[in-house]
Amino acid sequence: MEVELREVSRRYGRIRALDAVSLKLGAGELVAVLGLNGAGKTTLLRCLAGVLAPDRGAVLLNGKEFRRDDLALRRQLFFLPDFPLLFWDRSIIHNLSIVLRLHEQETADAPQRALALLRELDLLPLANRPVGSLSRGQLYKTALAALCLVDPELWLLDEPLASGIDPLAVSFFKQVVRAAVARGRTVLYSTQLLDVAERFADRIIVLHEGRVRADDRLDALRAEAGDPANPLEELFRKLRGTSA
Repeated sequence: MEVELREVSRRYGRIRALDAVSLKLGAGELVAVLGLNGAGKTTLLRCLAGVLAPDRGAVLLNGKEFRRDDLALRRQLFFLPDFPLLFWDRSIIHNLSIVLRLHEQETADAPQRALALLRELDLLPLANRPVGSLSRGQLYKTALAALCLVDPELWLLDEPLASGIDPLAVSFFKQVVRAAVARGRTVLYSTQLLDVAERFADRIIVLHEGRVRADDRLDALRAEAGDPANPLEELFRKLRGTSA
């Protein structure tokens, strides 16, 4: 999916979470959004997902301005927040069924794909349990299974690697994301883990105080950094005004 933000701004009262952010993302890109606490990472994802409307500016998906009530466009993306929004009194299987129905993805092979995903994520023994009884990691794995089932054009994930999932689920997550990117999906995720972004992103965007302060491939950031071995840490030190 081709994604564009044009001068997007968003405030919470007097706090400016996003300040005239302009970005373009292409199909088949794996992009990490980095930033200190309060940098605007989650607000950026929520604006892209249609959870929030920008105060100013526009979000375009495949060249069309995205409106929150545009269900056809919303079905082409999936937003996975750091704490998933699920139907707590319903089972894992029922939640997956609801998501498939909402995204109009109730294909003939969907039940078998769902069972395979639950088996891969070690959720199959829990498939009929209400999600309200699950641990945080199990909740996130349930939502991740839903995302994989829908397989939208645009994947939006907030802090996926700080979600409490176990090492096997982390490995599975990385595999499915790489496979999605290879299929031409656009994947954008936020993180505060510098080493994760360095190892698991084709492109890195750094937000600071609601503005884009860096946007490039890692090799280009290395070339520009004062500390080539640790370009992201050097950049964060500069943003905090503590660089030597």
